[in-house]
Amino acid sequence: MDTAPVNLSEALASFDDVYSPRVVARMNDYDIRIAHTLGEHVWHVHDDTDEFFLVLDGRFDIALRDADGTETTVVLYRGDTFVVPRGTEHKPSSPGGSILMVEPSGTRTTGDRHEGEVPDHVDSTAGHALN
Repeated sequence: MDTAPVNLSEALASFDDVYSPRVVARMNDYDIRIAHTLGEHVWHVHDDTDEFFLVLDGRFDIALRDADGTETTVVLYRGDTFVVPRGTEHKPSSPGGSILMVEPSGTRTTGDRHEGEVPDHVDSTAGHALN
């Protein structure tokens, strides 16, 4: 067990990649991840898990799509939290910022299924170790 604390500001300063989360801690079977955000992610769904977001800096938008195709957008700013319910199609985007996420270990950033090609700036990963 690692007993050293992790400073989130220092951890975020250690990498520049966007939408490429780093695992800063594990709790039970969950990863605590941080990521820089900029630009558009992809529409995707996590079939079996909710997804928790905390905005650490900047702005982070989450477009949500209902089963009937209706879209709404939740706009989050520093200090705001939001949970995307399991099975909800969503697409994050940001003019720039950073976020903290809580998800079951092994959860991919592009979900169980996603729409379209994954752009080069989006890392389809279950998270990277913090170096």
